[in-house]
Amino acid sequence: MTRTGRGLWHAASVAAFALWSASAAAARGDTGLALEIIVTNVRATSGKVHLDLCRESEFLKKCAISADAQAVRGTTIIKLANIEPGDYAVQATYDENDNGKVDRGLFGIPKEGVGFSNDAPIRLGPPKWKDAVFTVNTDKSVALRLRYFMGGDDKP
Repeated sequence: MTRTGRGLWHAASVAAFALWSASAAAARGDTGLALEIIVTNVRATSGKVHLDLCRESEFLKKCAISADAQAVRGTTIIKLANIEPGDYAVQATYDENDNGKVDRGLFGIPKEGVGFSNDAPIRLGPPKWKDAVFTVNTDKSVALRLRYFMGGDDKP
């Protein structure tokens, strides 16, 4: 086989493998994208970090995609798979006492850490969709910082 012939054969086998891999992934249902959410400013190791991945109609409500991870002081990373392309926002909470909810104080102010994608500002109420939205059209990593409104904004 000539050098050119080997190159064509190699290119054809790489293309065949890529096509086989894509069809195998589709057969398994792995048609979506991977999304890694990096949650920083986690102030302890007790409890869980909870996040919701929301479409605009779900934002600040119950979202179809959610996940929990054991809290890691400093930074907790949560990975999601099979995410369909589109526009999303992440809302994250640090359930420090692991009671399954965000504890609130006077006037509904969260006692535990909360955060949103793009570190969307929280001013006299929750952030707006336009400040938290990002597009998923390839495997992606997004980071957000938890904020604490009661008990101080500890920096691990």
